[in-house]
Amino acid sequence: MRSLEEKAKAALQGGKRNVFISFATEDMDEVNLLRAQAKNENSDIEFNDHSVREPYESERAEYIKRKIAERIARSSVTVVYLSKDTAQSRWVEWEVKKSLELGKKVIAVHPGDSFKGSRPSWLDQHRIEVVPWSRLGDRLK
Repeated sequence: MRSLEEKAKAALQGGKRNVFISFATEDMDEVNLLRAQAKNENSDIEFNDHSVREPYESERAEYIKRKIAERIARSSVTVVYLSKDTAQSRWVEWEVKKSLELGKKVIAVHPGDSFKGSRPSWLDQHRIEVVPWSRLGDRLK
C-alpha cells in the first residue's frame, strides 16, 4: 500500500491539487459541501482536511499541532473557510501561520458573493486573498 505522501505526490503530478482545508468546527456542514464538490470527477481539487475539536490549550495540543503540520506539509495549498466563527478559532489562525511558515499558498474562501462576517485580522496581516467559494478552482490553478 502506498504511503499518503506518495499518493499526494502522484495526485500533484496528475494535475490534482492536494488541499489542506482549515475551518472552525462550527462550520462542519458547510465544509462537507465543499468536500462533496471536490469529489466531483471534473474537479482537480482533493481536500486533505482535519477538523480539530480539542481546545487549543488542551493536553493533546502539541501532538495535534505536530500531526496537522505533517498534513499541511504534504499539501500544496491551504484553503481557509471563512465564517462568523473563523475569527475566534485559534486553531484556524495557527494552521494559517503554520502553512505560511511552511511556504504554502493560503487562500480564504466564503460561500457568498461577498464575505459578511467578522474579518480575522490575520487575513490582511498576511495578505491572504479572499475569494468566493465559486472561484476557488480558478485560484488553485
